[in-house]
Amino acid sequence: MRDEIEEYGKADVQPFGVNPASVEAHRKYAAKMKFNFPLLSDADRKTAAAYGALKPDGKGIQRSVVLVGKDGKVRFAARGMPGAKESLKGLQL
Repeated sequence: MRDEIEEYGKADVQPFGVNPASVEAHRKYAAKMKFNFPLLSDADRKTAAAYGALKPDGKGIQRSVVLVGKDGKVRFAARGMPGAKESLKGLQL
């Protein structure tokens, strides 16, 4: 996502990462990795559960990409790391 941020911006999409790490851990990691997007803490894993990103053990998180339109509807969802080109197709409805 970091390297494709311009493509998301052109599509008027605000990317961000979500995982159970603490806010402080996110701050350090984002600085280390030079992320140009925010990281959000999901300590109780409710967001991961809502988007089907929990592993079967209920604790681990499966890397996933979800794009939500301005209307609140999920426009794209996939496991793994699909790039901007693939994921942004979901917004072209």
